[in-house]
Amino acid sequence: MHQPSDRWQLGLALSLFTALLWGSLPVAIQGLLAAMDTNTIIWYRMLVSTAIVGAYYALRGGYQWRKMAKPKIALPMLVAITGLCGNYYLWVRGLDLSSPEAAQLTIQVAPMLLLLASVWLYKEAFRGWQKIGVVMFTLGLLLFFNHRLPSLFGSEGDNQYNLGVGIVLTSAVCWAIYGLAQKQLLKEFGSQEVLLTIYIVGTLLFLPLAKPEQLFELNQTQLYCLIFASINTALSYGAFAMAMEHWQASRVSATITIVPLTSLFFVHLAAWLLPDMIQAETLNWLSWMGALLVVGGSMTTALVRPKQPVTTK
Repeated sequence: MHQPSDRWQLGLALSLFTALLWGSLPVAIQGLLAAMDTNTIIWYRMLVSTAIVGAYYALRGGYQWRKMAKPKIALPMLVAITGLCGNYYLWVRGLDLSSPEAAQLTIQVAPMLLLLASVWLYKEAFRGWQKIGVVMFTLGLLLFFNHRLPSLFGSEGDNQYNLGVGIVLTSAVCWAIYGLAQKQLLKEFGSQEVLLTIYIVGTLLFLPLAKPEQLFELNQTQLYCLIFASINTALSYGAFAMAMEHWQASRVSATITIVPLTSLFFVHLAAWLLPDMIQAETLNWLSWMGALLVVGGSMTTALVRPKQPVTTK
């Protein structure tokens, strides 16, 4: 197995950088949605990510594109492409219908689903504290949406908001499917190679649905949002991959669970700076407690490490 280097300070810095990028992404995309449709936003994100990661591999000369045609690789690669492209599309659609706070907190279901699926499919260990973490996470979600629960189960609720949360949940399922497929692909490829393949295919897939000319209809602030959102994916996933090289995976995973909190901070900051462009959701104290429980539950499940099997000589 890959052993991280001893540069844990660098791993921590890269993990925090990833959390900041992922937490700020909903703000940029919400600022774009008034002037650009979902397919076009995703196409630009895929295009720029292809250019950045493609340039990296062009300089290194290490992209193993010939191996993509092997039958044992083609199927999991197709599943990974479908899962991550579906996640990108559905998450932006759900964000458009709900709120940045709700979308970023709900998408935390994705790593939880990946954890549970890994336990089921790959027979990975699932200890008592991890079970407690899942309970904390579930309770946290219920508390966060406490002010929305009556409308969720009532006949006169905010159907658009509820639909948006449901779409984000579906995007979380897609991400978990992608994660399972990537587990198989990592036997043959690096994580960035898998992502580059997805970016290339995604750029071609969303091109017929995109309207690139919408770029010229953006005002200056919206243009900055597009530039930031476009480079965010490549930089955040790149920082995440580098963090894993220098720090234990459990520590990296635990650190990036603060994403919902960084997102709440950036959304409220943006709503204060740009009130005509960004609207923050009104949260009561139960919602804030729920957000903390979601982070705490996610961190608990990430930090608990499986027991090492006893070996005999």
